[in-house]
Order: sequence, then structure tokens, then C-alpha cells
Amino acid sequence: MTFLFLFGGGIIITLLVVLFIFLIPLLALISALMSNFRGNEKILWILIILLLPFLGSVLYFLIGRNQRTSR
Repeated sequence: MTFLFLFGGGIIITLLVVLFIFLIPLLALISALMSNFRGNEKILWILIILLLPFLGSVLYFLIGRNQRTSR
């Protein structure tokens, strides 16, 4: 479906979608690595983000960020 945008002149839309798909998991992974969690929650969130990149990232931003402990 992404190739349809390329031929319709929507290369900017295609680039934004691809950037969004790669940027969200990267930001979630960096946030999870830099945050403090209780017990093994950090390892669990990193595995979720790596194994399910887009869904895991969305879940992390919705649920995981609230589970962080203060530094």
C-alpha cells in the first residue's frame, strides 16, 4: 500500500509514515532504557518493545510510563 503513495506524488506522506513507524519504537526504547522501574519491569518493557515494535511502543506510552519510579 505504501507504494501507491509513491506513484501518486505523495512521497512526503510515505516518508512521514515510514519515519513514524520507525521513530515511535525508537523513542519508546530510549525512554524505557533511561527510566527506573521496580524489579524486572524494565526488562519486560524492553522485550515488549523489541518483539512488538509498534504495538509495544503504544502500550509502553499508554501504560508503562505510568509505572516508572522516581529517581
